[in-house]
Amino acid sequence: MTATEHALELTQAAAQAAADKLGTDIVAFDVSEQLAITDVFLVITATNERQVGSVVDGVEEALREHGAKPVRREGDREQRWVLLDYLDLVVHVQHADERRFYALERLWQDTPPIRLELDIRR
Repeated sequence: MTATEHALELTQAAAQAAADKLGTDIVAFDVSEQLAITDVFLVITATNERQVGSVVDGVEEALREHGAKPVRREGDREQRWVLLDYLDLVVHVQHADERRFYALERLWQDTPPIRLELDIRR
């Protein structure tokens, strides 16, 4: 089993929204073979708490245009690591320090990466 087309569509939209808000190190993993609860993990880095909030707002706005609303949102009080759960897609927006410390890429390195086609306009 692989990630659904819907999950991949949401992933691409969320990744582009994050890039538009200057999120960096944007990677996505197809975790559908390992987890029954979601198809894709999208991981994004932000340089400070304010930018974490900005990236989260951008992702939510973009996915709302695709008819998706998060069923769960965690970590938005501290703005260090915000998790947005869209069922098919889980978005992790991490402050640079948390990204280095938790190294989610290392945990999911055995899962297939998802190629993101981002229009970076910096």
